[in-house]
Amino acid sequence: MSPPNDRMDVRAWSVLFVLGGAIFLEGIDVAMLNVALPVIRADLGLSTGMLSGVVSAYVLGYGGFMLLGGRTADLLGRRRMFLTWLTVFLIFSGLGGLATEGWVLLVARFVTGVAAAFMAPAGLALVTGNFPEGPQRTKALGVYAGTASGGFCLGLVAGGLLTSIGWRWVFFAPVALSAMILLAAIPLLKDYGTPERSRGGFDLAGAFSITGTMVLLVYGVVRLEDPRNDTWITIAAFSAGLVLLTAFIMIERRAANPLVSPRILRSGPLVRANLGALLFLASFAGFQFLVTLYLQELRGWSTLQTGLAMLVIGIDTVLAPTVTPRLVSRFGNIRVLFGGLVLAVVAYVLFLPIGLDWAYAAMLPTMVLLGLAFSLTYGPLTMAATEGIDEHQHGLAGGLLYTAMQFGTALGLSAVTAVNIATLGDATTPEAELDAIRTALTVPAAAAVIAVVITAFGIRARTDTPDTALAPARASA
Repeated sequence: MSPPNDRMDVRAWSVLFVLGGAIFLEGIDVAMLNVALPVIRADLGLSTGMLSGVVSAYVLGYGGFMLLGGRTADLLGRRRMFLTWLTVFLIFSGLGGLATEGWVLLVARFVTGVAAAFMAPAGLALVTGNFPEGPQRTKALGVYAGTASGGFCLGLVAGGLLTSIGWRWVFFAPVALSAMILLAAIPLLKDYGTPERSRGGFDLAGAFSITGTMVLLVYGVVRLEDPRNDTWITIAAFSAGLVLLTAFIMIERRAANPLVSPRILRSGPLVRANLGALLFLASFAGFQFLVTLYLQELRGWSTLQTGLAMLVIGIDTVLAPTVTPRLVSRFGNIRVLFGGLVLAVVAYVLFLPIGLDWAYAAMLPTMVLLGLAFSLTYGPLTMAATEGIDEHQHGLAGGLLYTAMQFGTALGLSAVTAVNIATLGDATTPEAELDAIRTALTVPAAAAVIAVVITAFGIRARTDTPDTALAPARASA
């Protein structure tokens, strides 16, 4: 493990850049594809259902297998899982670039999502394992979180540029990037500690039931985007998901080596962190979708112009690894997180009165505030996900966090889409479309407000705890 001091040597920075590069890869991959979807549809002749399926397939793979991926990393080794699934990510991203039929693209995106589900929690666990708790880990997680959100923001611009050359480059660019990360990761990454030994065998029943639960619930959430389309299928998906969730809880109570230890779910900071992550990502995913509709469909902006308009949100790529760790060390994780969520609420409220002729200068304050919100929120949420959790369960803790984020993203998109469709009805005028977008914008604002309230309970719990002498860097959400 790295020396227990505040400074990181060249090797430590190299390890961090490799792990950060992988999470950056995941963010930029998703963002670039979202920008390229209209061009892909035109070239391959995809139906609306197939195009939606391309996005949903990744969400199903990612959200459905995340908890299994986190637990597998703890049991089989973080480095092994990270390298294995990074390779799978590389292969199937390339397959997507070679697709000539919609079903090939569908399969490629699903398996890419599964690969990300195994790779992401292993990567987070490797960060916490390679950097000692304290200022060094705080700095490392700040860099890691900054590159994660920065990848998504920069992916909007990169996607616009690559799509103008050819949409297949949206898939081939991640192949080249993942190959470079893989070549660097093999000699650099070390898995400190030994994988957790499972005395009762691997909890296969728990693994299958929770994976089925996640897939069905995420599918149900995705289908909420159009509540008028075969409602019975949506209800059936949710019902089956809840049945499997009940079965999973019963299995875990009796399992000798449960996939998800009930004890880990009794951690107040962990539960608050996951709820905060779900709501924060739900609010941003919904907001970004609505802004894209507004700029491209109502204002006629190109994909590149839209990406550039939102590029300022990427300032967290610089601020998260430099400013946020210092703020956490001085004020504590929970207060920094609270401040970031408050900034998000202000950002969304400022955008509510959006008009048909708004200049970009009127939108800029919201974009800047969201960049600051990401800087102060994403890193502390990542830190809180593993705070106070045993080292051998950091993969599972990471899986829980990323599951919450993925559910939040899917839920945010579905919620704003449903509200937008319900408000618009059969109207087609620009004024009606703007009114529908304004109404749907209340959803991100409400989600952010709820996240603030939940985090405020964390501040109160922290104040009431007798161990207030703990170092601020170790304060949790």
